[in-house]
Amino acid sequence: MNVEDLILHCGPVFGNVRLSADALSLWFIAVICIVFACGAIYGRDYMKRYSGRGAAVKLHWAHYAVCFLSMVALCLVRNTLAFLVAWEIMALSSFFLIVFESWKKEVIEAGTNFFVQSHVSAALLTVGFIAIAQKTGSYDFAAIAAYDGSVWPLVLILSGFAVKAGFVPFHTWLPHAHPVAPAHVSGVMSGVIIKIGIYGILRVIALTTANLLVAGYAILAVAAVSGLYGVMLAIMQHNLKKLLAYHSIENIGIIGMGIGLGCVGAALGKADLAALGFAGALLHTLNHALFKSSLFFAAGNVYQAAHTLDVERLGGLAKKLPWTAAFFLVSSVAICGLPPMNGFVSELAIYLGLFGWLDGAGAAGAVGASFAIMALVLIGGLAVLCFTKAFGIVFLGTPRTALPEMREFGWSRKLPLCVEAAIMLSVGLFPQFYASAAASVVASFPGVSGSAGALPDWMSNVGAATLATVGVIAALAGLRQLAGRGKSVREGETWGCGYTAGTAKIQYTATSYTRTYADLCSGLLGNAVRCDPIEKCYPGRAAYESENYDAFERHFISAPLEAYRRFMDRFSFLQNGRLQYYILYGIVCIVLAILLTLVLA
Repeated sequence: MNVEDLILHCGPVFGNVRLSADALSLWFIAVICIVFACGAIYGRDYMKRYSGRGAAVKLHWAHYAVCFLSMVALCLVRNTLAFLVAWEIMALSSFFLIVFESWKKEVIEAGTNFFVQSHVSAALLTVGFIAIAQKTGSYDFAAIAAYDGSVWPLVLILSGFAVKAGFVPFHTWLPHAHPVAPAHVSGVMSGVIIKIGIYGILRVIALTTANLLVAGYAILAVAAVSGLYGVMLAIMQHNLKKLLAYHSIENIGIIGMGIGLGCVGAALGKADLAALGFAGALLHTLNHALFKSSLFFAAGNVYQAAHTLDVERLGGLAKKLPWTAAFFLVSSVAICGLPPMNGFVSELAIYLGLFGWLDGAGAAGAVGASFAIMALVLIGGLAVLCFTKAFGIVFLGTPRTALPEMREFGWSRKLPLCVEAAIMLSVGLFPQFYASAAASVVASFPGVSGSAGALPDWMSNVGAATLATVGVIAALAGLRQLAGRGKSVREGETWGCGYTAGTAKIQYTATSYTRTYADLCSGLLGNAVRCDPIEKCYPGRAAYESENYDAFERHFISAPLEAYRRFMDRFSFLQNGRLQYYILYGIVCIVLAILLTLVLA
């Protein structure tokens, strides 16, 4: 149900700009407000480390506010030209947030990458919106629903939103931008900024019913590949924030699988499948915003306490940062889709939708559903592997290198993490309330009809089962405590497997933990290894070094750009620093322009 539209008269360029807040807009605005508010509370203490840069910090918070307002505007505006202006404001403010530490070379490189690809996204949207306006004569979003021409403008628009969301192959900006930004900015970027791409895709789907079956299969395939590729690369990362960044690609893939399932269900006339798919996508949008921003906040604590994000150098931080470790563990359980946390609920909805599609499907449907189910299973299993590594190596054991003295941070950082953890747990234990809100959004989507109304009842059963499980575990823990009351407990060292010397070198490293996985996936993932062979019984000093890279980015983006750079270097002689040559270039251009004008005339 829409809030009454507001019409703004914005002059001859934009004309009448319509603002409207429907259920889809309000869902995303709520997610944006939660994450931005938690990010602001956390960031206030995080940015104290930069107190010597007073003016830069004030400008940073100004960009933060502008970014928030532009994202809210994107959810409300219904004029494509005004939407593009808000999109550009969001891109520029995000860029300045990312490059706060502009004195670092890698920050500028990542920010430039983000800036360029943001404008690729804007260019695709601009061409698509203009093409639809030329056909329909209107820049209002309603023109998308009335459009009945070629499918390519819609493909361009969806591709533009896919760049912002980080779907493969449009993902290459994301693993570079997230790690270099301040922790609260990384949380906001992963939590909500990339979700604006999801909002745009859902908005377009809600407005058109053309080619939904083809769109559903295409989105499902791209999403499954994105989810698998993201989690497979995440496992290989040794930078904690880069690991989390690749998991954003994974979770965007899961959201996309829900959207693809919803489109297929709507096209096939199976309203229950469409409702499960779209609702699963919306719920996972909320869930990912919560647990991923929480993980980035915890990673920010690790960075400012240990002064490094290199997983191989960390270890034993649970003893020094117990609250941070607890929040990271809770969010890790959530991102792995395990009960009783929120990620389980949204992934279960998508799972049930896929199994429902498989039941009675034709040959094409059976192949599509089976592929999606296997992809989702692999994504979940690999996520468990990745976060077992991340939590175990960073927080358990003993430090692998000399770390500075550290202590847990205050309540200004704990509060936003507590709030997000509480919401995550409430989604896991009482999903029917969130499903009811999602049902009101899904009801307006094509092919859903009244099937969304059954979602809260179904979710209440899931919540009841989860609550019962938690209750049983709590009861068993209580009984154990009662049984052990008054009895003496002996404590002693566990068996050290023959290695009792207190050295960090006998611990698993992140590399050794995933060595078998890396060997199995060496043909798919970029992994370069350099090591000294060990040939003697008592070898001398040896070295082992591994480098992980995005094979897609290296071969399809970096390599062509490098070839282009080498080609352009051949013309560097033109820039020789001599004024007379530059004057000559200007005269030649003027003469060519005159001749071209005469020829065309």
